[in-house]
Amino acid sequence: MTGNGGGEDGTAAPSSSASPPLDWKFSQVFGERTAGEEVQEVDIISAIEFDKSGDHLATGDRGGRVVLFERTDLKEHGSRRDLERQDFVISRHPEFRYKTEFQSHEPEFDYLKSLEIEEKINKIRWCQTSNSALFLLSTNDKTIKFWKVQEKKVKRISEMNVDPSQAAGNGNISSSNTASPRAYLPNGACSEVPYKNLSHDINFPPGGFPTLRLPVVVASQETSLLARCRRVYTHAHDYHINSISNNSDGETFISADDLRINLWNLEISNQSFNIVDVKPANMEDLTEVITSAEFHPMQCNTLAYSSSKGSIRLIDLRQSALCDNHSKLFEERETPGSRSFFTEIIASISDIKFSKYGRHILSRDYMTLKLWDINMDSGPVATFQVHEYLRPKLCDLYENDSIFDKFECCLSGDGLRLATGSYSNLFRVFGCASGSTEATTLEACKNPMRRQVQTPARPTRSLSSLTRVVRRGGESPSVDANGNSYDFTTKLLHLAWHPSENSIACAAANSLYMYYA
Repeated sequence: MTGNGGGEDGTAAPSSSASPPLDWKFSQVFGERTAGEEVQEVDIISAIEFDKSGDHLATGDRGGRVVLFERTDLKEHGSRRDLERQDFVISRHPEFRYKTEFQSHEPEFDYLKSLEIEEKINKIRWCQTSNSALFLLSTNDKTIKFWKVQEKKVKRISEMNVDPSQAAGNGNISSSNTASPRAYLPNGACSEVPYKNLSHDINFPPGGFPTLRLPVVVASQETSLLARCRRVYTHAHDYHINSISNNSDGETFISADDLRINLWNLEISNQSFNIVDVKPANMEDLTEVITSAEFHPMQCNTLAYSSSKGSIRLIDLRQSALCDNHSKLFEERETPGSRSFFTEIIASISDIKFSKYGRHILSRDYMTLKLWDINMDSGPVATFQVHEYLRPKLCDLYENDSIFDKFECCLSGDGLRLATGSYSNLFRVFGCASGSTEATTLEACKNPMRRQVQTPARPTRSLSSLTRVVRRGGESPSVDANGNSYDFTTKLLHLAWHPSENSIACAAANSLYMYYA
């Protein structure tokens, strides 16, 4: 790690002595594989997102499904707001349970372009709740959908006006006039004419029908969850959608592909506004593409997007309708003599995240995490090496396409720590407070191997010891000269940090692992 981070309020962050390294523990796992079980491609998790309260968690997979989980450990003590009002100390770790799932996207085929559109969920974003209903956006490569998930009460008849045994004993109602057969209607009435002609008057016997069964008491005994698609936003992107992000105004959101960013209103699905367009007049002049975009969490007029050249642009929607000119540009200056064939590839930013109050931006490229202060565009305030020991293996990574893997990143709610994934199903947690040397490596499994490592204060020192891992028995990954093991076939691409607690949810293939500290 190089540089120092600052606090969310703009002051210096607490020293490392005030924020000791966290002791991470396994909490839960959903969809854990048994030994030797083959994972189906459609079951691999491709998106994870906590809602703002942290009481709900959503995952999307390559099969187009969205699975929702809800928190259960707070229910026996009351709501979160009541606990905060009473200064209640939560001693138990967060516990979630399966809530519901629904099919968000289906595979499609674009006949005009002869293009198959996968059902894989690229991103999920929670929207503001209303009347106890949950709202969220999900997207695949081309289509964004707005979902409403709400509990519906199932009403059941608990009491009738006639005892079923008495009704059964009376049998069918017959007419005393056998010469004129009557047709009986579903509600117990009868007609002098066949069903095909019911335009005549219906004759009721004197006193009515004693066996007409009517519900007297209707009770609500069960509740079921119903997911309903409220809006479908489509036909606005020529290239694959890589990002969606909600605005703090609660009314709009953006969607980004390789060359364009569009602004949508949640209530209007048939039109959007193109606010960023980096497509050149001649596609041969194309030098970079958009890789990720996100709205500022507090300022509804500000958003940031990253590029394949390792730069981040901050734009202000108040400047012009088409925001091709950025208000700030964040990029790291290249060290003389450090350029190689892989420089541009590993510099591409795969994910960016604003901190809780928008003071910092966290970016993930292939080799590092970088923390940027939006008030300082001269360079990142901190750089964290994720898997520096893979640098000698870049040629192998290029040949098997692993160098193009897109790892996500996340920040803690207090802004003092950040996390990202790596290979061998590892994820790393770094402390970004001023003077912090926290760097923890964990493997996504029930019994995670934890290793507290010290981050060098100077970037010139070797960082190979930071990611040294001892694999469990029965596995034979590749090992380099320094004893570092790596398995390119298992990778932890997607993870999310709880908005207010030290809890992380991460995906390893089809399994969702949760940890707390």
